[in-house]
Order: sequence, then C-alpha cells, then structure tokens
Amino acid sequence: MLDIRVMCFNIHHGVGTDRRYDLQRIKQVIKNSGADLVGLNEVDRHFSSRSDYQDQLKELANDLDYHWAFSPSINREKASYPICQYGNVLLSKYPVIDQQSHSINLLNGIAEKRSLLHAIVQMNNFQLNAFVTHLTMVPFLHRKQTDFVWKHTSPSLLPSVIFGDWNMMSGSKSWRKMAGSYNDAWAFAGKGNGKTHPSMKPKIRLDYLFVSAHFHIISCEVLKKAACASDHLPVVCDLRIK
Repeated sequence: MLDIRVMCFNIHHGVGTDRRYDLQRIKQVIKNSGADLVGLNEVDRHFSSRSDYQDQLKELANDLDYHWAFSPSINREKASYPICQYGNVLLSKYPVIDQQSHSINLLNGIAEKRSLLHAIVQMNNFQLNAFVTHLTMVPFLHRKQTDFVWKHTSPSLLPSVIFGDWNMMSGSKSWRKMAGSYNDAWAFAGKGNGKTHPSMKPKIRLDYLFVSAHFHIISCEVLKKAACASDHLPVVCDLRIK
C-alpha cells in the first residue's frame, strides 16, 4: 500500500492574472502542494519572449528536485536555441523509466497542435502510468482528441493517472467517454465546487484528474492560494494504491 499526492496545473507559461511573467510563483505553488506527481500544461522551452525564452521545464525540475518527462505540442525552429517547444510536462518525485510523446494533430495545421505525454514511473516496488494532455475547446475536434486519448490510455494493467486541462464540462460526451474507463477523482472525493477557471473568479471546471480502479481516492481539492500565478487553479488529489 502506498499513498501519493498528484496535481494537475495549467501554468499559462508562467504569466499570471496580472499579465506579469513570474515562474517563481509557479514554483512556489508546486512546492507548497507537496505533490509527488505533477502534470503541467502550457510549459515553454525557449519558446518566445512571453517567457523570456527560458527553458521552464529544466528550471522547474532542477529547482524543485523532480524527475521529469516532456511532450512537445508545438515545435519551432530558431537559430539561437536548439530547443524551441511548448507542451505538457510530468514532474515526478520518483524515477521516470520510460516516456513517449504522441502528437494529436488531426487537421494538419488548421488547428493548434496538441499532444499526449505517456510516462512510466517507478514507485518503490511497482510501476505507474502517468498521462498528461491539454485538449481543444472546439467541440468536434475535442471529441476526436478525446477518442485519441482514450485509445492510447485504455486498457492497462498498470495503475494509471491522467492529468490535464480538458476544456470540457463534466457530464459531456467526452467526459462520459473517459469516466466509462476511469474515475473522475473530483466526482468521488471533491471538496467545494471544483471550478478552476478563470483563477481569480472561477466559473467552470476545466482541469481533471482521471484515475484507474487501482486507486482509492482519499481527497481532491482545488488550491486557491496564489490564484494570481496562472489563469487556472491547480487540482490536488490524494490517492492510495489498493
């Protein structure tokens, strides 16, 4: 038996509600959460001036002492930087022993590219699947992207956690698709209304943690402190391997 804490958080490339870039605020939110596994969306790696061309992944992982995995949704070519990417990240207190990045590019450049990160984490004497994604708000594309994620995550013999900014309503067709194979952590143990966006006055729940039946869901909550750090609030869940 093992208890773990997981968190999903769209960091808005480090730009807060005050429109100021400050990655230190994101670091503090992650540190204060005490999470063992953190799924992050909208992470820049030398991407543009909006984030001072920083490699946010390396800075977060190194400063907070996490192992990591990365899935680029967008790649750019810049002569001044060998890496110029934007995408999804897993930070892990446990070693990441394998990782894959799946591109979700269904319309060949017409819509923003998306991706699904799949990492296998070695947690003491067992392994765990961690998936991180960020889907579109366009309804017909969202359904296709959800089908893609569902096919690449189900079924698995390993305990699995899916982190992400899903841009969907609970009870929607896409939600029902995922909830048919996984447990929506908030639906089982959520505290409060679960709304995560916009962060200062949240009106909608966009950020979800889906977990496989291997887990007992102890608690789930939205962290409201430091709401100015991003336009989303993070969701934290305590899990126990059955």
